[in-house]
Amino acid sequence: MTLRNALQNVLSICGALVFSLSIHSAVAASYTVPSASMEPTLMIGDHIGVVIPQYGFSTANLPFGYLLHSPEGGNSRLFGHMPSRGDVIVFRAPASPKDTWVKRVIGLPGDRIELRGGRVLINGTMLPWKDEGTFREESSKGIWQTAEQYDETLPGNHHHKILKMQENGQLDDIAPFTVPSGRLFVMGDNRDNSADSRVPVSDGGVGLLPLWNVTGRAIEVLWSWHHPTRVIISLA
Repeated sequence: MTLRNALQNVLSICGALVFSLSIHSAVAASYTVPSASMEPTLMIGDHIGVVIPQYGFSTANLPFGYLLHSPEGGNSRLFGHMPSRGDVIVFRAPASPKDTWVKRVIGLPGDRIELRGGRVLINGTMLPWKDEGTFREESSKGIWQTAEQYDETLPGNHHHKILKMQENGQLDDIAPFTVPSGRLFVMGDNRDNSADSRVPVSDGGVGLLPLWNVTGRAIEVLWSWHHPTRVIISLA
């Protein structure tokens, strides 16, 4: 085999690999949870599977898509589909678009959102809570503290677990407002340890998340780097 033929073979293999990776990244991806903001649903070190085309595509789905978007670019998406309340989504963080974050969708465009004493109200109705006792919250790797766990119910009878570590927290009370078109109100399940839509982008939070930033839906915990028993856990 000549050097030229060998080089052609190598280039062909590399091309096939690039094509394969492109198809994979357009359909599914994975993400390792770095923080405690979604406990108890997601723990630090959880490796989660993400369905990419769940809500359609925007330039945010491209490897360097954060360089291609401007506020004037709008929220256009190819094959766009609105997330549902309760979905766990991954997205480009508005405060740092090269970073990927994960939160839960609580409010959709047109929803009127309010918080009173840590309780969420959607369109004037307070979300039901059921106290499920204490939980060990891992604030950072190896650092644990006690929290209270609740089962919260969204409209449509969607149940999920949340944590509260304190009463009268800084983010427990928010005056009523309406989620504007093209935006989402998202929260971490660890309500006292999450820089989510309650925190403005200027302060390092999410603010009202533009649909452009959404890159996919987290569907299950595949495995965990720190908790070996957490394997194939559905997030539906």
